[in-house]
Amino acid sequence: MSDQADSDRAVGDRAVSGGQEPVWEAIARKRAIRRFAPRPLVPEHLERILQAGRHAGSSKNRQRWTFVVCRDRAHLRELAAVGPFAGHIAGAAVAIALVAPDPGSTTSGRSIQFDLGLAAENMMLAAWELGIGSVPATVYEPELARRLLGYPDDKSCEYLLSFGYPADPDDLTRPPKVGGRRPLDEVVRDERW
Repeated sequence: MSDQADSDRAVGDRAVSGGQEPVWEAIARKRAIRRFAPRPLVPEHLERILQAGRHAGSSKNRQRWTFVVCRDRAHLRELAAVGPFAGHIAGAAVAIALVAPDPGSTTSGRSIQFDLGLAAENMMLAAWELGIGSVPATVYEPELARRLLGYPDDKSCEYLLSFGYPADPDDLTRPPKVGGRRPLDEVVRDERW
């Protein structure tokens, strides 16, 4: 076996054996947190989350997003009405609205959605590493979202992310539920379907 293959295998073995791999730990252990403690985020933590979103890759490096940060309790309660599954926003320390060009009005709508997913996951993983829970909310009431957030007509907000320290701190260390993810051999195909 080549030296490179040995090196690659050693790195993989460390990751699989639970070595010092904070990114993998965050990916493997992160869960949706919908109940939050009633306290604000440390400002440096919020900045780190926003920086993680800003550093996400994007199609042609266009970075077509704007992150609208909402902290005011009354505003968060209003935003919780943007969808039937957005109630968690009312109790969050912060909601971040992901605003971008309207994906329906551009030929690159799919790449915009992919880019927003990259930014969202970066923010959620960075939050988890800081001991902050998060969960996304889909906007079902776009005109209400536009009115509450004030973004221009050529922009759209289809998702908001709730962030906060978990109401139950054990949520950060509780092992994931057994069977919560399909086995790898059910989701991977080699070369072709």
